[in-house]
Amino acid sequence: MEISVIALFVSMAAGIAMGPYVIGKLRAFKLGQNIRQEGPESHLVKQGIPSMGGVLFLSVLLIAGLLFSGLNLTVVFMIVVTLSFGLIGFLDDFLKVKKKSSDGLSAKSKMAYLLLFGILAGGVLHFGFDYDAVRIPFVNNEVSLGIFYVLFVVVFFAAVTNAVNLTDGIDGLSSTVTICVLIFYVLVGVKQGQEPVVLFSSVLIGGLLSFLVYNRYPAKVFMGDTGSLALGGAVGIAALMTKTELLLILVGIVYVVETLSVIVQVAVFKKTGKRVFKMAPIHHHFEALGWKENKIVVVFASVTLLAVAVAYLVL
Repeated sequence: MEISVIALFVSMAAGIAMGPYVIGKLRAFKLGQNIRQEGPESHLVKQGIPSMGGVLFLSVLLIAGLLFSGLNLTVVFMIVVTLSFGLIGFLDDFLKVKKKSSDGLSAKSKMAYLLLFGILAGGVLHFGFDYDAVRIPFVNNEVSLGIFYVLFVVVFFAAVTNAVNLTDGIDGLSSTVTICVLIFYVLVGVKQGQEPVVLFSSVLIGGLLSFLVYNRYPAKVFMGDTGSLALGGAVGIAALMTKTELLLILVGIVYVVETLSVIVQVAVFKKTGKRVFKMAPIHHHFEALGWKENKIVVVFASVTLLAVAVAYLVL
Protein backbone atom coordinates (compact mmCIF):
# COMPACT_ATOMS: atom_id res chain seq x y z
CA MET A 1 0.00 0.00 0.00
CA GLU A 2 2.86 2.37 0.84
CA ILE A 3 4.35 2.05 -2.64
CA SER A 4 0.93 2.82 -4.14
CA VAL A 5 0.67 6.05 -2.14
CA ILE A 6 4.12 7.08 -3.32
CA ALA A 7 3.20 6.12 -6.89
CA LEU A 8 0.08 8.29 -6.70
CA PHE A 9 1.98 11.42 -5.68
CA VAL A 10 4.83 10.80 -8.11
CA SER A 11 2.31 10.30 -10.93
CA MET A 12 0.52 13.50 -10.02
CA ALA A 13 3.76 15.49 -9.89
CA ALA A 14 4.99 14.01 -13.17
CA GLY A 15 1.71 14.78 -14.90
CA ILE A 16 1.68 18.39 -13.68
CA ALA A 17 5.26 18.82 -14.91
CA MET A 18 4.49 17.25 -18.30
CA GLY A 19 1.24 19.17 -18.80
CA PRO A 20 2.55 22.37 -20.44
CA TYR A 21 4.74 20.38 -22.83
CA VAL A 22 1.92 18.01 -23.86
CA ILE A 23 -0.61 20.82 -24.28
CA GLY A 24 1.94 22.81 -26.27
CA LYS A 25 2.50 19.89 -28.63
CA LEU A 26 -1.25 19.34 -29.08
CA ARG A 27 -1.57 23.02 -29.95
CA ALA A 28 1.40 22.88 -32.32
CA PHE A 29 -0.13 19.95 -34.19
CA LYS A 30 -3.46 21.84 -34.25
CA LEU A 31 -5.28 19.01 -32.49
CA GLY A 32 -8.14 21.24 -31.39
CA GLN A 33 -11.63 20.30 -30.25
CA ASN A 34 -14.45 20.39 -32.80
CA ILE A 35 -17.62 21.37 -30.94
CA ARG A 36 -20.95 19.82 -31.98
CA GLN A 37 -23.28 22.53 -33.30
CA GLU A 38 -26.27 20.84 -31.63
CA GLY A 39 -24.59 21.09 -28.22
CA PRO A 40 -24.96 23.93 -25.69
CA GLU A 41 -24.30 27.37 -27.21
CA SER A 42 -22.01 28.18 -24.28
CA HIS A 43 -19.63 25.46 -25.50
CA LEU A 44 -18.98 27.11 -28.87
CA VAL A 45 -16.27 29.26 -27.25
CA LYS A 46 -14.37 26.02 -26.56
CA GLN A 47 -13.82 25.44 -30.27
CA GLY A 48 -10.11 24.86 -30.93
CA ILE A 49 -9.07 24.11 -27.35
CA PRO A 50 -6.52 21.25 -27.54
CA SER A 51 -8.13 17.82 -27.41
CA MET A 52 -6.62 14.32 -27.15
CA GLY A 53 -5.26 15.42 -23.75
CA GLY A 54 -5.86 11.90 -22.51
CA VAL A 55 -2.33 11.19 -23.75
CA LEU A 56 -1.11 13.08 -20.67
CA PHE A 57 -2.52 10.78 -17.99
CA LEU A 58 -2.09 7.72 -20.20
CA SER A 59 1.62 8.50 -20.55
CA VAL A 60 1.84 8.85 -16.77
CA LEU A 61 0.00 5.55 -16.33
CA LEU A 62 2.31 3.74 -18.74
CA ILE A 63 5.59 5.08 -17.34
CA ALA A 64 4.77 5.15 -13.62
CA GLY A 65 2.72 1.96 -13.76
CA LEU A 66 5.54 -0.05 -15.28
CA LEU A 67 8.17 1.60 -13.09
CA PHE A 68 6.46 1.12 -9.73
CA SER A 69 5.07 -2.34 -10.50
CA GLY A 70 8.40 -3.79 -11.56
CA LEU A 71 6.68 -5.07 -14.72
CA ASN A 72 4.13 -7.05 -12.69
CA LEU A 73 2.17 -9.03 -15.30
CA THR A 74 -1.25 -8.14 -13.86
CA VAL A 75 -0.45 -4.42 -13.87
CA VAL A 76 0.99 -4.70 -17.39
CA PHE A 77 -2.20 -6.44 -18.54
CA MET A 78 -4.42 -3.77 -16.99
CA ILE A 79 -2.36 -1.01 -18.61
CA VAL A 80 -2.47 -2.73 -22.02
CA VAL A 81 -6.26 -3.07 -21.80
CA THR A 82 -6.58 0.61 -20.89
CA LEU A 83 -4.30 1.73 -23.72
CA SER A 84 -6.04 -0.51 -26.25
CA PHE A 85 -9.37 1.24 -25.70
CA GLY A 86 -7.51 4.55 -25.66
CA LEU A 87 -6.19 3.68 -29.12
CA ILE A 88 -9.76 3.47 -30.43
CA GLY A 89 -10.40 6.92 -29.02
CA PHE A 90 -7.16 8.21 -30.52
CA LEU A 91 -8.22 7.04 -33.98
CA ASP A 92 -11.62 8.67 -33.46
CA ASP A 93 -10.07 11.97 -32.33
CA PHE A 94 -7.53 11.95 -35.15
CA LEU A 95 -10.24 11.53 -37.79
CA LYS A 96 -12.25 14.37 -36.24
CA VAL A 97 -9.26 16.67 -36.59
CA LYS A 98 -8.46 15.44 -40.09
CA LYS A 99 -12.05 15.95 -41.27
CA LYS A 100 -12.45 19.14 -39.19
CA SER A 101 -15.71 17.71 -37.92
CA SER A 102 -17.22 16.35 -34.70
CA ASP A 103 -17.63 13.02 -36.51
CA GLY A 104 -14.73 10.58 -36.27
CA LEU A 105 -14.86 6.82 -36.60
CA SER A 106 -18.15 5.44 -37.89
CA ALA A 107 -20.35 3.74 -35.31
CA LYS A 108 -19.73 0.38 -36.99
CA SER A 109 -15.94 0.81 -37.00
CA LYS A 110 -15.86 1.93 -33.38
CA MET A 111 -18.02 -1.00 -32.29
CA ALA A 112 -15.86 -3.43 -34.28
CA TYR A 113 -12.74 -2.23 -32.46
CA LEU A 114 -14.54 -2.38 -29.10
CA LEU A 115 -15.58 -5.96 -29.79
CA LEU A 116 -12.07 -6.94 -30.92
CA PHE A 117 -10.32 -5.59 -27.83
CA GLY A 118 -13.11 -6.92 -25.64
CA ILE A 119 -12.59 -10.42 -27.03
CA LEU A 120 -8.83 -10.20 -26.51
CA ALA A 121 -9.21 -8.98 -22.92
CA GLY A 122 -11.88 -11.58 -22.19
CA GLY A 123 -9.68 -14.32 -23.61
CA VAL A 124 -6.75 -13.35 -21.40
CA LEU A 125 -8.98 -13.14 -18.32
CA HIS A 126 -10.57 -16.53 -19.03
CA PHE A 127 -7.59 -18.53 -20.25
CA GLY A 128 -4.78 -16.65 -18.50
CA PHE A 129 -6.35 -15.70 -15.16
CA ASP A 130 -8.92 -18.54 -15.02
CA TYR A 131 -11.83 -16.13 -14.62
CA ASP A 132 -15.16 -17.62 -15.62
CA ALA A 133 -17.70 -16.39 -13.07
CA VAL A 134 -19.65 -13.23 -12.27
CA ARG A 135 -20.27 -12.34 -8.65
CA ILE A 136 -23.78 -11.33 -7.67
CA PRO A 137 -23.62 -8.37 -5.25
CA PHE A 138 -25.33 -8.33 -1.86
CA VAL A 139 -25.61 -12.15 -1.74
CA ASN A 140 -21.97 -12.66 -2.85
CA ASN A 141 -22.77 -15.77 -4.86
CA GLU A 142 -20.93 -16.43 -8.12
CA VAL A 143 -22.49 -17.60 -11.35
CA SER A 144 -20.14 -19.61 -13.54
CA LEU A 145 -20.39 -18.75 -17.25
CA GLY A 146 -17.68 -21.03 -18.60
CA ILE A 147 -16.49 -19.97 -22.04
CA PHE A 148 -19.41 -17.55 -22.26
CA TYR A 149 -17.51 -15.41 -19.74
CA VAL A 150 -15.58 -14.03 -22.72
CA LEU A 151 -18.85 -12.89 -24.30
CA PHE A 152 -19.83 -11.26 -21.00
CA VAL A 153 -16.54 -9.35 -20.96
CA VAL A 154 -17.09 -8.13 -24.52
CA VAL A 155 -20.56 -6.78 -23.72
CA PHE A 156 -19.34 -5.35 -20.42
CA PHE A 157 -16.49 -3.37 -21.99
CA ALA A 158 -18.73 -2.06 -24.78
CA ALA A 159 -21.23 -0.80 -22.19
CA VAL A 160 -18.70 0.72 -19.77
CA THR A 161 -16.53 2.46 -22.36
CA ASN A 162 -19.54 4.06 -24.03
CA ALA A 163 -21.00 5.12 -20.68
CA VAL A 164 -17.77 6.80 -19.56
CA ASN A 165 -17.46 8.41 -23.00
CA LEU A 166 -20.91 10.00 -22.61
CA THR A 167 -19.89 11.43 -19.22
CA ASP A 168 -17.08 13.42 -20.82
CA GLY A 169 -19.02 16.52 -21.77
CA ILE A 170 -18.06 19.41 -19.49
CA ASP A 171 -14.79 20.61 -17.97
CA GLY A 172 -13.45 18.22 -15.35
CA LEU A 173 -16.56 16.01 -15.10
CA SER A 174 -15.32 12.65 -16.39
CA SER A 175 -11.93 13.09 -14.69
CA THR A 176 -13.46 13.87 -11.28
CA VAL A 177 -16.14 11.18 -11.39
CA THR A 178 -13.61 8.57 -12.50
CA ILE A 179 -11.21 9.53 -9.70
CA CYS A 180 -14.06 8.83 -7.26
CA VAL A 181 -14.74 5.46 -8.92
CA LEU A 182 -11.04 4.54 -8.83
CA ILE A 183 -10.94 5.31 -5.09
CA PHE A 184 -13.42 2.46 -4.74
CA TYR A 185 -11.04 0.12 -6.57
CA VAL A 186 -8.15 1.16 -4.35
CA LEU A 187 -10.28 0.26 -1.31
CA VAL A 188 -11.51 -3.00 -2.84
CA GLY A 189 -8.01 -3.94 -3.95
CA VAL A 190 -6.74 -3.44 -0.41
CA LYS A 191 -9.62 -5.46 1.03
CA GLN A 192 -9.08 -8.31 -1.43
CA GLY A 193 -5.30 -8.20 -1.17
CA GLN A 194 -4.96 -7.40 -4.87
CA GLU A 195 -1.92 -5.15 -4.81
CA PRO A 196 -1.71 -4.80 -8.63
CA VAL A 197 -5.24 -3.34 -8.69
CA VAL A 198 -4.34 -0.94 -5.88
CA LEU A 199 -1.19 0.22 -7.68
CA PHE A 200 -2.88 0.54 -11.07
CA SER A 201 -5.77 2.56 -9.63
CA SER A 202 -3.46 4.75 -7.54
CA VAL A 203 -1.22 5.64 -10.48
CA LEU A 204 -4.22 6.49 -12.64
CA ILE A 205 -5.72 8.63 -9.86
CA GLY A 206 -2.42 10.54 -9.72
CA GLY A 207 -2.46 11.00 -13.48
CA LEU A 208 -6.05 12.22 -13.45
CA LEU A 209 -5.38 14.64 -10.60
CA SER A 210 -2.56 16.17 -12.64
CA PHE A 211 -4.84 16.30 -15.70
CA LEU A 212 -7.48 18.14 -13.65
CA VAL A 213 -4.99 20.96 -13.10
CA TYR A 214 -5.41 21.72 -16.80
CA ASN A 215 -8.89 20.26 -17.43
CA ARG A 216 -10.83 21.94 -14.61
CA TYR A 217 -13.06 24.86 -15.57
CA PRO A 218 -12.16 26.77 -17.67
CA ALA A 219 -10.35 23.89 -19.36
CA LYS A 220 -7.04 24.41 -21.13
CA VAL A 221 -7.23 20.91 -22.62
CA PHE A 222 -9.81 18.18 -23.18
CA MET A 223 -9.18 14.44 -22.82
CA GLY A 224 -11.03 13.60 -26.05
CA ASP A 225 -12.16 10.08 -26.85
CA THR A 226 -8.51 9.12 -26.40
CA GLY A 227 -8.96 9.68 -22.68
CA SER A 228 -12.62 8.84 -22.14
CA LEU A 229 -12.55 5.44 -23.88
CA ALA A 230 -9.29 4.62 -22.09
CA LEU A 231 -10.90 5.48 -18.75
CA GLY A 232 -13.80 3.20 -19.64
CA GLY A 233 -11.29 0.43 -20.27
CA ALA A 234 -9.49 1.19 -16.98
CA VAL A 235 -12.68 1.15 -14.90
CA GLY A 236 -13.87 -1.96 -16.72
CA ILE A 237 -10.69 -3.97 -16.14
CA ALA A 238 -10.54 -2.90 -12.48
CA ALA A 239 -14.12 -4.11 -12.04
CA LEU A 240 -13.40 -7.41 -13.78
CA MET A 241 -10.22 -8.09 -11.81
CA THR A 242 -12.06 -7.53 -8.51
CA LYS A 243 -15.26 -9.31 -9.61
CA THR A 244 -17.35 -6.21 -8.96
CA GLU A 245 -18.75 -5.93 -12.47
CA LEU A 246 -22.39 -5.77 -11.40
CA LEU A 247 -21.61 -3.58 -8.41
CA LEU A 248 -20.21 -1.05 -10.89
CA ILE A 249 -23.84 -0.19 -11.69
CA LEU A 250 -23.97 1.40 -8.23
CA VAL A 251 -20.39 2.69 -8.05
CA GLY A 252 -20.65 4.23 -11.51
CA ILE A 253 -24.20 5.50 -11.01
CA VAL A 254 -23.33 8.74 -12.82
CA TYR A 255 -22.18 6.77 -15.88
CA VAL A 256 -25.43 4.81 -15.77
CA VAL A 257 -27.68 7.87 -15.47
CA GLU A 258 -25.79 9.66 -18.25
CA THR A 259 -26.34 6.68 -20.55
CA LEU A 260 -29.99 6.19 -19.61
CA SER A 261 -30.70 9.87 -20.22
CA VAL A 262 -29.53 9.50 -23.82
CA ILE A 263 -31.47 6.25 -24.36
CA VAL A 264 -34.68 7.73 -22.91
CA GLN A 265 -34.28 10.99 -24.82
CA VAL A 266 -33.81 9.25 -28.17
CA ALA A 267 -36.56 6.65 -27.60
CA VAL A 268 -39.19 9.15 -26.47
CA PHE A 269 -38.32 11.67 -29.18
CA LYS A 270 -38.60 9.03 -31.91
CA LYS A 271 -41.99 7.92 -30.61
CA THR A 272 -43.59 11.24 -29.64
CA GLY A 273 -41.43 13.99 -31.11
CA LYS A 274 -41.03 15.42 -27.60
CA ARG A 275 -37.96 15.68 -25.36
CA VAL A 276 -37.81 14.43 -21.78
CA PHE A 277 -34.69 16.48 -21.06
CA LYS A 278 -33.75 19.90 -22.38
CA MET A 279 -30.61 18.23 -23.72
CA ALA A 280 -28.87 14.88 -23.33
CA PRO A 281 -26.64 13.53 -21.83
CA ILE A 282 -28.13 14.76 -18.58
CA HIS A 283 -25.23 17.03 -17.59
CA HIS A 284 -26.25 19.24 -20.53
CA HIS A 285 -29.83 19.26 -19.18
CA PHE A 286 -28.56 20.81 -15.96
CA GLU A 287 -26.50 23.30 -17.97
CA ALA A 288 -29.67 24.30 -19.81
CA LEU A 289 -31.33 24.82 -16.42
CA GLY A 290 -28.64 27.36 -15.60
CA TRP A 291 -26.25 25.26 -13.51
CA LYS A 292 -22.60 26.25 -13.80
CA GLU A 293 -20.16 23.58 -14.95
CA ASN A 294 -18.36 23.56 -11.61
CA LYS A 295 -21.63 22.96 -9.76
CA ILE A 296 -22.49 19.99 -11.96
CA VAL A 297 -19.04 18.47 -11.38
CA VAL A 298 -19.29 18.89 -7.60
CA VAL A 299 -22.82 17.42 -7.43
CA PHE A 300 -22.05 14.47 -9.71
CA ALA A 301 -18.80 13.72 -7.86
CA SER A 302 -20.60 13.90 -4.51
CA VAL A 303 -23.23 11.44 -5.73
CA THR A 304 -20.44 9.13 -6.91
CA LEU A 305 -18.64 9.29 -3.54
CA LEU A 306 -21.89 8.45 -1.76
CA ALA A 307 -22.41 5.50 -4.11
CA VAL A 308 -18.82 4.38 -3.48
CA ALA A 309 -19.39 4.43 0.28
CA VAL A 310 -22.59 2.41 0.01
CA ALA A 311 -21.04 -0.09 -2.41
CA TYR A 312 -18.03 -0.62 -0.17
CA LEU A 313 -20.26 -1.24 2.86
CA VAL A 314 -22.23 -3.94 1.03
CA LEU A 315 -19.18 -5.50 -0.64
